[in-house]
Amino acid sequence: MNRLLKPPCNKAVGAPTRGQTNPSNRILFVDDDVGVREATAKVLIHSGYHVDVAEDGAAGWEALQAARYDLLITDCKMPKLTGVELVKKLRSAHMKLPVILASATLPTEELNQNPWLQLAATLWKPFTVDELLETVKAVLGTTAMASSGWNFASPVLAEVVIPVESLPRWRSQSPSGAAQ
Repeated sequence: MNRLLKPPCNKAVGAPTRGQTNPSNRILFVDDDVGVREATAKVLIHSGYHVDVAEDGAAGWEALQAARYDLLITDCKMPKLTGVELVKKLRSAHMKLPVILASATLPTEELNQNPWLQLAATLWKPFTVDELLETVKAVLGTTAMASSGWNFASPVLAEVVIPVESLPRWRSQSPSGAAQ
């Protein structure tokens, strides 16, 4: 089911898609920009994902409490609850959902001070359709491998701080091919 979630979680069902390739993958996309929200949802739905969208962090939090998702993609700067605040609530509630933070500017210092937020990836805005789909596929693929029971290395218990700069990032390319 594809839904638009708005406070107080009014739901609108989107049109069904043909040939869904990932029927079990449910994604929540949270962004306060209606154009970005609608365009991104359409791309993900067309690619076979089940997508719910929320117009701000508070509506995203309500959605996360109401349904189970395989991935959260959230904007950073939003009213009511920022993307980082949403991830803090998610982690404080012991939800292990992978998160992609999509933003034109990353709160690098705040993320480095809070490594427990465990972002799966960052996606630089504006992003292309290919960047979006590659990032989603990579994150969901990593999550699927981890939950399948495959263990390629013995687990080691350690406290590690990974700087935000080392997270996987996808940048838009300028027409000349150089990263922006």
